[in-house]
Amino acid sequence: MGMGKPAHEAETAKQPRTDRGRRTLRKLLDAAAIEFGEKGFHEASISAITARAGTALGSFYTYFDSKDAIFQALVRDMSEAVKVAARDALDEPASALERERMALTAFLRFAAEHKEVYRIIDEAEFVDPESYRRHYETTGARILDRLREGGRAGELRGDLEEAHAWAIMGMNVFLGLRYAVWNGGERSADEVAAIAHDLLARGIAADR
Repeated sequence: MGMGKPAHEAETAKQPRTDRGRRTLRKLLDAAAIEFGEKGFHEASISAITARAGTALGSFYTYFDSKDAIFQALVRDMSEAVKVAARDALDEPASALERERMALTAFLRFAAEHKEVYRIIDEAEFVDPESYRRHYETTGARILDRLREGGRAGELRGDLEEAHAWAIMGMNVFLGLRYAVWNGGERSADEVAAIAHDLLARGIAADR
């Protein structure tokens, strides 16, 4: 998978103290993403994860106590990677509506490259409900912050609230499922984001 981002697993993994340890931990998380993504939580195994990572079984237990622990760390790591993908896309100054288009485009591209994120996040509802809920709550909060910033700037309606942010998040999640995970090539990330942008422009833009 090779998301190439730092591991954010402080609550479920023992933190490495060396660069070599951080690389090993990254390999284990990337291998776990493939294993859980292909087989699901219950069919996945620690031995298969270490085999994919090219690490010794003992290395696994240096950082994780169980399969549950690495799954929990992976959900947090993937949630962070989704956040970083959107954040990196928003480096350049842009209008409030344009920022939503850019964030969705980045998410669609991320999901197309890491299709396993959908299966893993969905399974977290049952395997790690706390991480599952945190993923969506923090994502919704980031969208709400952007909406309120746009409202303060006079670019978006001033009455936008949490439910609006969750509606946008729900749209983004299902657009990702349809056009990133199930995509047969009929729509690019830019095309899908443009359609969503038009929808938002007609629904949440400030009256002029």
